Amino acid sequence: MSLGRPVPFCKASPSPCRDGNTLAMRERMPKIGITGLPNVGKTATLAAICRKLERDDFIVGGMITRAYRPPPGDKRVGFYVEDWQTGEKEVFASKEFNTKYKTETDDGVYCVDLDPLERIGVKAIKDAILDEDVDIIIIDEVGKMEMHSEKFNDAVKLALDSSKPIIMTLHKKSRNPLLQDLRRRDDVRILEVTPVNKNLLPYKIEKLMKDHLQTTYY
Repeated sequence: MSLGRPVPFCKASPSPCRDGNTLAMRERMPKIGITGLPNVGKTATLAAICRKLERDDFIVGGMITRAYRPPPGDKRVGFYVEDWQTGEKEVFASKEFNTKYKTETDDGVYCVDLDPLERIGVKAIKDAILDEDVDIIIIDEVGKMEMHSEKFNDAVKLALDSSKPIIMTLHKKSRNPLLQDLRRRDDVRILEVTPVNKNLLPYKIEKLMKDHLQTTYY
C-alpha cells in the first residue's frame, strides 16, 4: 500500500524552508551535470533518469532537447526544445534556418532561433523553479546552441541558486564562461556518460538524487 507521494524536505518558495536555513538547504541539494562526447547519449540518459524518478512519484520540470528528423526520418537536420511537463515543443535549431546565431558541430552548421528556445525552454526552467509542486529541475542542454541566449544563461543561474536539486546535461568541450563557471562550482557534481556506462549511469544518478532528497510522506 502506497504511503503517498514523497515530498522533498524543503520546497523552493517565498516562505522559509522548514529547517529555517535556506542557504544550507540550497548547498546540500544535489546539482548534477551529465557530460560526454557528442551523440554518446546524454539526453537519453537524462530522460531515463526522469522516467525512473517519476515512477517514484517525484515531479520533474524543466526543458529537454531532442533531434528533429523530418520524414522519412533518417537524417537529423535540427533540434526541438521541449517543456518536459507539458510536452510543448518546437524546432529551435536547424540546418535549414537562416539566423544570425550559428553553431558549428561535427555534422554541420546549425542556425538557432532564440524565440522558441526562450518561449518554451527558458519558460519551462523558470516554471520549474517557481512551481512548489516540482521536485527536480532538468536542463538539457547547457550547450553551444542554447548559450546564444542570455535569457537561457540567466535561467540556468537562477536554477542553480534555487533550493531545488538539478540535473543538467553539459557540453563537454565548450569554453563558454557559463560552462567554465559550472565546472568550477564546488556544489556541482559532473559525471561523464560513455558507451560503457550509459546503461548503468541512470541508476547511479537516480540513487544520488534519492539519497540526498530528505523525504517525508503525506
